[in-house]
Amino acid sequence: MFDYNIRGENIEVTPAIREHVEKKVGKLERYFTEGITATAHVNLKVYADKQTKVEITIPMKGLTLRAEERHDDLYAAVDLIVDKLERQIRKYKTRVNRKSREGGGTGEVFAALEKEAEEVQDADIEIVRTKRFGLKPMDSEEAVLQMNMLGHDFFIFTDAETDATNIVYKRRDGKYGLIETN
Repeated sequence: MFDYNIRGENIEVTPAIREHVEKKVGKLERYFTEGITATAHVNLKVYADKQTKVEITIPMKGLTLRAEERHDDLYAAVDLIVDKLERQIRKYKTRVNRKSREGGGTGEVFAALEKEAEEVQDADIEIVRTKRFGLKPMDSEEAVLQMNMLGHDFFIFTDAETDATNIVYKRRDGKYGLIETN
């Protein structure tokens, strides 16, 4: 059901590493109905301080699962990241079931989560504050400066060249990221 695309940066993906990743990530397949196929993109990275970073992205129709984990032990990082992905699936399934009961979609993508979804209690989302503001046209560098002046981790702006709404954000490694919209 899952096809695996496992890449290593500063690390060789040995058969033992590949087997461990496929075994652990393969456990997620039980949450999906038959006939669903997806590619699990797994990136393994080792830093100079010997710490490893594992990123797993599983894009599917209507849902993208993604998580990352840093740990001194590569195998432990894989185990922790699979736990994160399972929590994401349960949360999503709970939301789908709730909407289904309220007359929305059916949520046929997931089969085995019916019983577990009832046990998830942290899936309630409550919006406690709403802000409205105008988006000023600027470039991404100015947006990063604005974000830093405000002390925020992200900043939404209108790109002066493309007139598209974009987002800059501060990454865990202290660098910056840019999300562009169409």
